[in-house]
Amino acid sequence: MKTFLIIGSVLPTILIAVLAAAAGVGLGIFLFREHYKKMGKTSSKIIEDAKKLAEENRKKEVLETKQEIHLLKQDAEKEIRQLKQDADREIKEKKKSANDLEQKLLQREERLDNRSSNLDKREETLNQKEQKIDQKKADLEKQYSKVDELIEEQNKKLIEISGLNVEEARKIILERIEEEMSMEIAVKIKEAEEKAKLESNRKAQSLLANAIQQYASDTVSEKTVSVVPLPNDEMKGRIIGREGRNIRAIEASTGVDLIIDDTPEAVVLSCFDPIRREIARRTLETLITDGRIQPTRIEELVNKFKKELDVELRETGEKAVFETGIGKVHPELIKLIGRLKFRTSYGQNALTHSLEVAYLSGKLAAEIGANEILARRAGLLHDIGKAADHEMEGSHVDIGVELANRYRENETVIDAIASHHGDREATTVIAQLVAAADTLSAARPGARSESLENYIKRLTQLEDICNEFKGVDKSYALQAGREIRILVKPDEIDDSHAYKLARDIRIKIENTLNYPGTIKVTVIRETRAQETAK
Repeated sequence: MKTFLIIGSVLPTILIAVLAAAAGVGLGIFLFREHYKKMGKTSSKIIEDAKKLAEENRKKEVLETKQEIHLLKQDAEKEIRQLKQDADREIKEKKKSANDLEQKLLQREERLDNRSSNLDKREETLNQKEQKIDQKKADLEKQYSKVDELIEEQNKKLIEISGLNVEEARKIILERIEEEMSMEIAVKIKEAEEKAKLESNRKAQSLLANAIQQYASDTVSEKTVSVVPLPNDEMKGRIIGREGRNIRAIEASTGVDLIIDDTPEAVVLSCFDPIRREIARRTLETLITDGRIQPTRIEELVNKFKKELDVELRETGEKAVFETGIGKVHPELIKLIGRLKFRTSYGQNALTHSLEVAYLSGKLAAEIGANEILARRAGLLHDIGKAADHEMEGSHVDIGVELANRYRENETVIDAIASHHGDREATTVIAQLVAAADTLSAARPGARSESLENYIKRLTQLEDICNEFKGVDKSYALQAGREIRILVKPDEIDDSHAYKLARDIRIKIENTLNYPGTIKVTVIRETRAQETAK
């Protein structure tokens, strides 16, 4: 019952809703139809408007195109007129140039015609002159033949009169000319030598003075013995050892002679090899300080100081290379440079001498504008052959050249080594500077010592060379052999021949003797007239 009541109450509501929905659909359909009709009318209007707008745009574009074509046509006409004017102008210019060129060609042709006529005239004149010259030549040949005949006749007459043939007459004439010219030759030689000496001495003195002023070194006199002080005389017995075994061990290990005499508190080490003498000195000083003097200890110290000295030699060589600033040097050459410290020449330390030559060579090279570094290098290595051991054969010059070639030294350095004693002629300026610096370093006072026997021998040789020349009366070596004075016989040597004699003696000394520094040759000619009044 409740169910039926509920259904009865709901049905009217549903019906109302259905009716409302139907009414809404119908209204929507109606409104849609009306809207569609309006839209149809609007689209047709839009199409018509678009057609009108397109027609207007077409007409406008056509009008603009016609205007543009008209403007382009006007521009083209203007350009054509301008091109025509330019073409006309260019044609006129070319016509003018052609006319000018034609005028020039005509003028040149006229000049060529004139020149051709002138050449024809000149050729004709030359032919005439040539004919005259040929005629004169023929006349001269006839005259020459006559002159030759006359000369031949005169020569025959002269030969008949004098009794001499042509060769004998030529020889006599040449002898007379030589005698007459000897005075003039001697005077010319004297003047040339004096002028050359004046200029060369002035320049050389200036260069050497500048070099010496910029470098100065101490003079050190080397000896062949070393003295080791002892704390007391009892130490001599310990050094000698039982039955002399200690002193024999020292001498055998070092190669040095130990002189133990009555000299108080001192032992003398004697050896010409400074390296061995230095090893022995260090060994002996260490033994004295340590107190343990026995053969085993001696051999141990000798080996130790040999190694230390090898290191010291290398360091000394590196220091010399660094101080001179000569650049990179082969390690073996550096060691040999260090060995120069323990080599001597006439009492002069070889390393000190080499350093001095290096600095002087560098200064001289700087003065004349040569390579200063290369000159110092050549100066430092010029005596490198003196550092080699006795196993290498030859003089120190030959050994030095061999070492320099072995370690690929510069050709200028090799030339300086080979020529610094005059064994070979120098081919470079630096080699000549090194030779001058070497002489300067060796010849300065106090640099070297010389034994009395060698000194007397050198002076005797110098006087004997001078006495060999004809006309020499007496000769005297002065100033330790740095000057030779020659007294000549005035009746055999005149003033002009005195200059020639001095020059010949100078050349003979240079080619015969080896000497440090220079030797001044002075020829003295004196004529005395004496009368006794009674």
